[in-house]
Amino acid sequence: MVQLISSLSDISHNYKALFVDLWGCVHNGITAYPAAVAALQKYRAQGGVVVLVTNSPRPRKGVIGQLADFGVPADAYDTIATSGDSARAALFTGAIGSKVYFMGDPQRDAGFFEPLNVIQTPLDITRVPLAQAEGIVCCGPFDPMADLDVNKADLLLAKTNGLKLLCANPDIIVDRGEEREWCAGAIAKMYTDMGGESLYFGKPHPPIYDLARRRLAEIGHHFDDADILAIGDGPHTDISGAMGEGLESLFISGGLAATETKTAQDPASQPDPAALESYLAQETVTATYGIGFLR
Repeated sequence: MVQLISSLSDISHNYKALFVDLWGCVHNGITAYPAAVAALQKYRAQGGVVVLVTNSPRPRKGVIGQLADFGVPADAYDTIATSGDSARAALFTGAIGSKVYFMGDPQRDAGFFEPLNVIQTPLDITRVPLAQAEGIVCCGPFDPMADLDVNKADLLLAKTNGLKLLCANPDIIVDRGEEREWCAGAIAKMYTDMGGESLYFGKPHPPIYDLARRRLAEIGHHFDDADILAIGDGPHTDISGAMGEGLESLFISGGLAATETKTAQDPASQPDPAALESYLAQETVTATYGIGFLR
């Protein structure tokens, strides 16, 4: 049974580090949640380490800039692990070939193709039309608000040509303010359902957790799994990923599951306990703790 807590400080003393999701927990895609920022700042002031673990397809540098724009200060976290960086490492070591077809926002996702310094001899990647491609890089739909079926023709051709799809963001949906958008994970799922092969690097898959631990090591920390708490609002990304990694977790019910868990859009609200239990059981995941919003 999920233990409801009133604030992060109720349990934070039990953990040396937090793996914290961003969208729906620390910001809403437009602006920061002040209570969440304050909770992370307090945790760090007491000696805890905060790793932001995000399914953003952006490199870490791009997420840092985005966080500043949203009003998340640098003292709210120690380091960042992104799905984009994990996927980029695979791209530049040849996971889908050197000639790739790109799906996403040409301007917002341009940083994805910047080589990683940790790859000593990165593969030379060329973006080409789909018919000439050896693989697909998917950072998201071309239009995140459009019906997914608009991508079906391209995906059928890709499947026919035997292309692998590198998914830079396994999230299916996100809420940008009041608007719900499709993410790269929705495209990858569609491709897999059609019989194509999709490669995943963000939550809940192991590569991003490996990267998160390497980010901890970069700043001088090596913690046991029992000392790390995963925090997030995605049952099949944050919570499922924590379960797979053997980490305890804090489920934020006021994000993607606000309606299902009867969590009001008020920073001080809590989920209905019965609705929360029912929702997690339906999604076949188990969280250690639950709270309406990170605070």
